[in-house]
Amino acid sequence: MYKERPAIKVFDGIFITAACLSPFLYEISYWFIALTAVLAILAFVFPGLYASGVAGGRLKTCSYGNMILSVFPLTLLVVVPVFIVALIFNEKIGWTPIIVYACVTIGLLNAYFWTGIILVYLTSKQIGISKRLIGIFCGMIPVANLFVLSWIVKVATREIREESERYWRDEARKDLQVCKTRYPILMVHGVFFRDSEHLNYWGRVPEELIKNGATIYYGGQESAGDVRTCALQIKKAIVQVLQETGAPKVNIIAHSKGGLDSRYCISMLGMAPYVASLTTVNTPHRGCEFAEYLMNKAPDKLKNTVSAAYNKGAKALGDTNPDFVKAVTDLTKDGVARLNAEMAPMQSQFDGIYTQSFGSKLNHATSGRFPLNMSYYFVKYFDGFNDGLVGEDSFQWGQEYHFLTNKGLRGISHADMIDLNRENIDGFDVREFYVGVVQGLKERGL
Repeated sequence: MYKERPAIKVFDGIFITAACLSPFLYEISYWFIALTAVLAILAFVFPGLYASGVAGGRLKTCSYGNMILSVFPLTLLVVVPVFIVALIFNEKIGWTPIIVYACVTIGLLNAYFWTGIILVYLTSKQIGISKRLIGIFCGMIPVANLFVLSWIVKVATREIREESERYWRDEARKDLQVCKTRYPILMVHGVFFRDSEHLNYWGRVPEELIKNGATIYYGGQESAGDVRTCALQIKKAIVQVLQETGAPKVNIIAHSKGGLDSRYCISMLGMAPYVASLTTVNTPHRGCEFAEYLMNKAPDKLKNTVSAAYNKGAKALGDTNPDFVKAVTDLTKDGVARLNAEMAPMQSQFDGIYTQSFGSKLNHATSGRFPLNMSYYFVKYFDGFNDGLVGEDSFQWGQEYHFLTNKGLRGISHADMIDLNRENIDGFDVREFYVGVVQGLKERGL
C-alpha cells in the first residue's frame, strides 16, 4: 500500500542544506570537500525513499522529482539568509569563503532543482500544459516562482498518492471482477464527438472498467446527427455486439445527447428486447432552453456558415452525413419535447429494462474548463443551475435519479462526467463513479 515517510523529507533537507553550508569548513581543511560530496550524494539518493507503494515507474520517477521540489524552497530559507549574513560580516569572514560558498551552493541547488522539475514535468499527467507554461513564465519572478512551485508540488503529490492508491485498490479487488456484468457494456457518446481509438471520449474510464472485469463496446454514431439517424447507428452497434459476444442483451451507458439517441433506439427501433439497462449521464431529457434561444436568434447566414464548416470537418473525421443544425435542434427544448411526444406511446418498450439517470452541476463558472466556464452563466439564465451545458431540471429520467455535486468552488461539469480532460477533481472520482455504476448493474444480475 502507498505510504509516505515524512522523516525522509526532513533528512533530505538536512543533507542538501548541509552540503550547501559545508564550504565554510574548507578553511579548516580541504578534506571537507569530501563531506560536501557525500552530503550531496545522500541528498540525491533520499528522495527515492520518501514513499513506499508508489505504483509504476512513471509515478516513482515523479515522486522522486516531486520530493526534491518540496525540499528545495525550505533549503532556500536557510542558505539565502546565511549568504546575506556572510556578506554583512565579509570583513571577518573574508571574500574567498563567501565566493566558494556561493559557487558551491548555486551549483548544487541548480542541479537539485532542475533534476526535480524536469522529472516532474516529464512524468506528471495532472500538471497540464497551462500549469507547465505558468511555471516556466513565473520561474524567474521572485516570490511568484515559489508560489507556483508549491502549486506544482501539490498537484503532483496528489497525483502520486491517488493513482498509487487506485492501483492497489484495483489489485485488491482484481479477483472479484466487480464490473464483470452478465451483459456487455455499450458506451454511447454525446454530440460533437466521435469514438476514437487514440482520444477516447470517456477518458480513463473504459480502461478502469476493463481492469475490473467489464466488457466494453462503443456506440459509434455520428458526432453531429439528428436523434433518429444516430439511433439507427446505435441499433447497428447493438446488433454487432450481440453477434460478436453471443450475449442476448447489452447494458447501455450514454452521455448527453447519447441518452436521447439510446432512448429513441430502444423505444422506436425495436431494440427493447436486446437492452437490459439504460443509464443516462447528464442527458437533456427535457431539452435546453439556451440552445433554443441560440437557434432562434442566430441569423440563418451565421448558422449555415458554422454548420458548413463543422460538417466539412466532421466528414473528414469519419461522419458519413453530419448535420450540425439538426443535431442542435434536437437538443432544444421544443426539439426534445417533440421527441418525447413521439416516444411517449412506446414507453411500454421500457418494461423490463432497468433505467437510471445521473446529473451534476458546476458550483462556480470559473472552475469549469473552457468553454463550459463561458457558457455557464448563459445556460443559468435560461435553464437554472447547470453543468455548463444542461440545466439541472433536464437530467431526471428513468426509475432512479442521482444528482451529483461536491464541496468547494468547482462542482462537476458536463465534461467532468466523462473524464474529458483526464483531470483528478476534488470530491469526485469519475473513474470510481463508473465502477460503482457498473458494479450496481452486476449486482442486479445485469
